Amino acid sequence: MDRMFVLIGAGLGFLGVALGAFGAHALKGKVDADMLAVFETGVRYQFYHALALLIVSWACAHWTSPAITAAGWLFVAGTALFSGSLYALALTGIKSLGAITPIGGVCFLAGWACLAWAAWRG
Repeated sequence: MDRMFVLIGAGLGFLGVALGAFGAHALKGKVDADMLAVFETGVRYQFYHALALLIVSWACAHWTSPAITAAGWLFVAGTALFSGSLYALALTGIKSLGAITPIGGVCFLAGWACLAWAAWRG
């Protein structure tokens, strides 16, 4: 599982760089400043959780706990829901997509709680 989380984390990091460049260059002037900020928030949280997956990978290699695996998958789900909904909102302007974002945020919170629990019990 540790390699899986490194691969996913590296992939999300790679995509974060690509999406950050896309937002900075291709979207400037095409979407308003508020939507560009929304897009950038998605990129920022994607990067945070790409790095978090590298921490999860390290933890998988050092401790045996289902909570660590849960943390990793919650970070993946959170990134898809949180960042993905912000990207979609910024690109389409469909405001109802913003309703998905908090679900991703809850996944992030649960992931951090699982990681802390695993370290506490480690």
